[in-house]
Amino acid sequence: MRLVTLNCNGIRAADKKGLRDFLANLAADVVCLQEVRATTAQVPAWANEPQAFWLPAVKSGYSGVGVVTSQMVKKVQPGIGDPQVDGEGRVQRLDFADWTLINAYFPSGSAGEHRQTAKYYFLKQFRHYIQRILATQPRLLVCGDFNIAHHPIDLKNWKSNQTTSGFLPEERQWLTDFSSLGFVDVVRTLAGADAAVYSWWSQRAGSRQRDVGWRLDYQWASPALAAGAVAFQIPRLPVFSDHAPVVVDYRWT
Repeated sequence: MRLVTLNCNGIRAADKKGLRDFLANLAADVVCLQEVRATTAQVPAWANEPQAFWLPAVKSGYSGVGVVTSQMVKKVQPGIGDPQVDGEGRVQRLDFADWTLINAYFPSGSAGEHRQTAKYYFLKQFRHYIQRILATQPRLLVCGDFNIAHHPIDLKNWKSNQTTSGFLPEERQWLTDFSSLGFVDVVRTLAGADAAVYSWWSQRAGSRQRDVGWRLDYQWASPALAAGAVAFQIPRLPVFSDHAPVVVDYRWT
């Protein structure tokens, strides 16, 4: 089973950059998209094949998540049941035959204190949401754009970014606490503890070409699912947005 997560920074813009052909060549079974920035009616027709589930934000052209999959889906739950979070189109749950997927787009706090406050609120509510799911479903995979780099190895210039949103001590501690719920950072496990692996680059000063990046996009899996992860890739080209796709292959028994 091949699972892809990508912050596409507007699916219509990414479509013009060749996203359709790229995903077709990957032959992914599940594609999780964040920052879709489109209503369901505005999503390109190809992205609804073979089946797709979308959760747009109330605000036009903002946020939004979606999952495209060839796998049989038993149930879909849009949102976490919190109006403040759900109005921004940030989280969706899909239940498959014997596992559950959460596709999430965490807020960024870089726009100012008000957005950082909204991010902390989201983190608190999201943790509670995941804890409720784990109480009845231990086979859980949480993926998406977390907008947090966990450890110094997860960004190139960590020393100069210790007071930057996305690498604040409180955010990093939240990720540590989140992992303690029983999740495995799949890409970090496959890459090794000392590997510099990034999924986001500033669009200034040739950051992507020089690989001066951050790892903001994750696939966190419960141990039984993480044990089946066999390979990953984060292709820097082609460029669809300031993020790159995070692709993981799983073999589950």
